[in-house]
Amino acid sequence: MQGTSWKLKLACVWGGELVSVFTSSILQMGFVWHITLATNSASMLSLASLAGFLPLALFGTFAGTIVDRLPLRSTLVGADLFIAAVSAVVAAVSLTGTLPVWVVLVALFVRAIGSSFHTPAFQALTPLVAPPEHLTRLSGVTQAVQSGGYILGTAVAAVIYPLWGLTAMVALDVVGALFATVAVLAARLDVGGSAQGASADEGSLGFAAQARALAVETADGYRVLRGYRGLFALLWCGFVFTLVFSPISALFPLMTLDHFGGTTGDAATAEIVFAVGMIAGSALLAGWGGFRNRALTVCFATALYGFATLAAGSASPSAGGMQLFFVMSFLMGFSSPLYFGPQTALMQERVPPEYLGRVFGLYGAIMSWAMPLGLAFSSLFADAVAAPAWFAGAGVAMVVLACVTWAIPAIRHIESADIG
Repeated sequence: MQGTSWKLKLACVWGGELVSVFTSSILQMGFVWHITLATNSASMLSLASLAGFLPLALFGTFAGTIVDRLPLRSTLVGADLFIAAVSAVVAAVSLTGTLPVWVVLVALFVRAIGSSFHTPAFQALTPLVAPPEHLTRLSGVTQAVQSGGYILGTAVAAVIYPLWGLTAMVALDVVGALFATVAVLAARLDVGGSAQGASADEGSLGFAAQARALAVETADGYRVLRGYRGLFALLWCGFVFTLVFSPISALFPLMTLDHFGGTTGDAATAEIVFAVGMIAGSALLAGWGGFRNRALTVCFATALYGFATLAAGSASPSAGGMQLFFVMSFLMGFSSPLYFGPQTALMQERVPPEYLGRVFGLYGAIMSWAMPLGLAFSSLFADAVAAPAWFAGAGVAMVVLACVTWAIPAIRHIESADIG
């Protein structure tokens, strides 16, 4: 019975996550199209992405520490309900007849605060429930669940937006968050909260003392992560990768709507093709597990992403060019799980369970700091430099990064490296 109970728990939580990602993707596409059609500005799209990622950078560091203190069930449910409440407020505003762009930006920012707690909790769940020998393949499954929800949401968004508008999308997102909450409760998770005893003792302390204790626990998580030299080096290579990638993600709609002169349907097709590639890459990772040396899988994925991005940026503004862009979008999506999955599994295997929330929170926060930096740079110059130029330049940078990453000994020998 013990052999199957963890599978049932994960299946239940992942089912709720699939629905939640599905409805969130619908709303996310609605927000992107609303901003694109209202402003037709690359700078505003970059600002919207910045609003969605900045809270992860600001709160992610300490959010992971709080995740380690609380039962995962409480964190996951609280984050889902918080996000649902924000969506409900947006729905109320949209019912007035107009939805200003600034309201969308604020909503993206506040929703991301909830995500800064939900993400490390969700990443910490699998190694606390499943046997360690399954972690790499299960990482592929989680990528497939999230990609599947994304592709379904993007496809449905293309139908809902022209028919019922943004209000219906917001309402669906509220329903999805509530469904995910019910799924977590039904799974009856009893893991996490290893620091609850210490947290209870701190209840009698003043605010300053509690803040110092939180900072000390966060610093402990950083020291644990730094102790694994290969993982720590991968972290900073990932920082550079995210710095280069984040403007590309924000400018994706402009490639189809502006460079190729396409419609919102074409923009949805590009997003769907990207997500199909993610599902294909996730399926490959779940079945194959990647190269024996998972660092090689990460470097291969980085180079493949760079090649696809360079080719996409070189596509001519024609029907044939758009078809090439769709193919390269598939390859970009395909490489994504192969890049993130092995890193997630390595951290889940190496990091002690009581530090998982902090390590994933720190990892996500550092990655998130790269996003606003890249987006801030693109928001200043993206309207002056065409989107295809960004794609081509980013592609070259990623190929170079793949070579540099593999040249680092601690990364190249990450499978045999002990704590440094």
